[in-house]
Amino acid sequence: MTCSGFASAAPAPRPPETVYAKTCGYCHGQHVAPIIRGRGLPVDVIEQYVRTGPRSMVAFRPTEISDAELKALAKWLNASKADPKEKGE
Repeated sequence: MTCSGFASAAPAPRPPETVYAKTCGYCHGQHVAPIIRGRGLPVDVIEQYVRTGPRSMVAFRPTEISDAELKALAKWLNASKADPKEKGE
């Protein structure tokens, strides 16, 4: 509760395209990390990788990518088509 007596509302989840562009796309598709769009990666694997950060990937906390955002992102990535503008492994 805030001082005014009202609970502060949680911010609305960002669309998966925004999360990807501002967070994932910084490395993936930029010659830094493997291309992940268009590969049909399993939703549960994406969720686990985002939270645990395998190999040299950083892990993202729920304060950085909320659980709702992560679920939407994983589904979006699973169904995404490859972007010919992305470069990488």
